[in-house]
Amino acid sequence: MSDTILEVTPRSLAEGLAPVGPIGFGCWRFTDTDIDRSFTLLDTALDSGMNLVDTADVYGLDWGGTGFGTNEEILGEVLAAHPGLRDRMVLATKGGIMPGIPYDQSTDYLRSACEASLRRLRVDTIDLYQIHRPDLFSHPGDVAATLTALRDEGKIRAVGVSNYTPDQYDALRAHLPFPLATNQPEYSAASLQPLRDGTLDRCMRDGVTPLAWSPLAGGRLAVDMGHANADGIRPELIGVIGELAERENVDRAAIAYAFVLAHPSRPVAIIGSQNIDRLVRAQDALGVTLTRTDVYRIIEASEGIPLP
Repeated sequence: MSDTILEVTPRSLAEGLAPVGPIGFGCWRFTDTDIDRSFTLLDTALDSGMNLVDTADVYGLDWGGTGFGTNEEILGEVLAAHPGLRDRMVLATKGGIMPGIPYDQSTDYLRSACEASLRRLRVDTIDLYQIHRPDLFSHPGDVAATLTALRDEGKIRAVGVSNYTPDQYDALRAHLPFPLATNQPEYSAASLQPLRDGTLDRCMRDGVTPLAWSPLAGGRLAVDMGHANADGIRPELIGVIGELAERENVDRAAIAYAFVLAHPSRPVAIIGSQNIDRLVRAQDALGVTLTRTDVYRIIEASEGIPLP
């Protein structure tokens, strides 16, 4: 068998930020108000090499949260109770969603959203601030001007985008006087659009790090075919992932993470599990052997069409 194409060395996001591991810790489900339990979870993630910690101001409106901003507040309480944690992470959050509107990146709102995140997180600076979803009625030049001002003021260190089309990415990038650091699309073996639409190509062109959200397709890639949670996943894809997992003596999740990490744009897979054992087992992905044959088999099984 030929050598693996997996690249698991740390990723560099931006000048002045510490390199991050190939697996990051996502806080969408970080809703436990027991600060000791939340600390244990975060500490485990950091000990496992997940030093990119990714949250958003809107997290908390679903998945057991109690409202807008609550997941940032919980993370802020953990950081306040354990000050040494802040230096162990690259702290990322997102803004620009206002429930009921639903998107607002006007100058006043975007600034207020960032400053509110700083207060909830109880930090002076956010390492990576990302626009969560684009506001179709804000000019990218105005968005860029606000982000530049926040950066100049030391409130944020680096800027990224999330859920942007390639053209929306290009439009914002054209107005920024500094490089984008990250682009956060949904990307998994079941969601291949960034592979096809130019998103990952632009990341390679510009030296931008992709942050892949939902690398397990909401957990559907990690279960047996026929399980209710596998709804919408082609059985051929479950079969190939299962076969590779058996070959590599890992669980299906490790193969799904490894597929994301195998792309030459050097993505970071953002893991949202709030289960300590699953966080620890996720590191098995870093030792997996995946060849070109393996990843193309996964793509064919996912799309259901032979490659030309």
